Amino acid sequence: MRILLDTNVLLDYFQHREGFTTSEKILQACAENTISGFVAAHSFPIMFYIMRKFYSDEERREILTNIISLLTVAEISHPLIASALSRNDFHDFEDCLQDECAARVDADYIVTSNIKDFERSKVKAILPEEFLHRLSI
Repeated sequence: MRILLDTNVLLDYFQHREGFTTSEKILQACAENTISGFVAAHSFPIMFYIMRKFYSDEERREILTNIISLLTVAEISHPLIASALSRNDFHDFEDCLQDECAARVDADYIVTSNIKDFERSKVKAILPEEFLHRLSI
């Protein structure tokens, strides 16, 4: 099974927010190769910026380096951005890019805390808890 982890799921884990243990279990499944996990390339500057309130520059670099050892980075290309720009079915362009990246890597699901933002996505969006239930973890 292939999933794309939305930025918010990773931030839950990094910042020990609500959903921390669920995010941790998903990352553990990726580490154990139970599932193939992906993260969109554009998530990295977002995470790096948001995490500045909690971690030093060096700590953020180390954390994100560890993430790319667990997850494959879904690249963003000219055609992917052009496709996202041509779509008017998303209110948030960043979410549209998440969907385009998920489709590009042939993900089965986008795992996100905000499924309402993905009502019109090409790839089905599910909550982290629902994903774990489907895996029976």
